[in-house]
Amino acid sequence: MLVLTRKLGESIAIDDHIKIVVVQIKGKQVRLGIKAPKETKIHREEVYQAIQDQNTEASQSDLGSLSELSAELNKK
Repeated sequence: MLVLTRKLGESIAIDDHIKIVVVQIKGKQVRLGIKAPKETKIHREEVYQAIQDQNTEASQSDLGSLSELSAELNKK
């Protein structure tokens, strides 16, 4: 892990397309601004983990559940 010290207004560059700027420091909180291409997905860690957990859960659906869902959809 790379650990850097930045002051208010200073930034970090990642490749040629991502820039992270220290926007505000208030007590123990640091507010960061992130400039990146629109196609770059950026999430807070807890949101990212929730997405990963949901994807894992969805990929482990059993065939019985899929058959039930298919039957329900065919009724309509």
